[in-house]
Amino acid sequence: MSRPDLDARTAEITRNTSETRIRVRINLDGEGRLDASTGVPFFEHMLDQVARHGQIDLEVHADGDLHIDDHHTVEDTGIALGQAFAEALGDKKGIYRYGHAYVPLDEALSRVVIDFSGRPGLFMDAEFTRATIGRFDTQLVSEFFQGFANHARATVHIDNLKGHNAHHQVETIFKAFGRALRMAAEHDPRMTGRIASTKGSL
Repeated sequence: MSRPDLDARTAEITRNTSETRIRVRINLDGEGRLDASTGVPFFEHMLDQVARHGQIDLEVHADGDLHIDDHHTVEDTGIALGQAFAEALGDKKGIYRYGHAYVPLDEALSRVVIDFSGRPGLFMDAEFTRATIGRFDTQLVSEFFQGFANHARATVHIDNLKGHNAHHQVETIFKAFGRALRMAAEHDPRMTGRIASTKGSL
């Protein structure tokens, strides 16, 4: 069945600053494929969770000031990904708008709830049991999602409900994020051509 309001849900964003050079491409109706080169291996592993569980085709190529640390690369990738979502969703006609997911990984459990509301906000409650996973600073998890929420103009609630392995904690968050994205951006056959808001816009 044709979905004229949701056809070609793709976007390409290039973000160049004095700290990073980033290109992000997405297809919201993809097959969960990732092509990433960021220089931050654990971050790429997390982006793979987003693509796979969100059924999003995602390309991320980042050249950042890793000689300082990973902060700018991770944060700016979140910004570019948020911009790509905003562009690919367009006027948001015909989408569910809201998405949520609980994801476990052994002892860890996280919940992510997303609203493509047009009102950016990150509300995150996660106390990681380690400050680093390999060389990856767990403080960068919130930086990534803050950048995404601000530029996708989405309200994002993230809660790590339990867990004592920091890798598991972070991975459940990214997996749940992917699942929630998929639900929120999915076509609602009962809302074709309409926006899920009494205001008539998001």
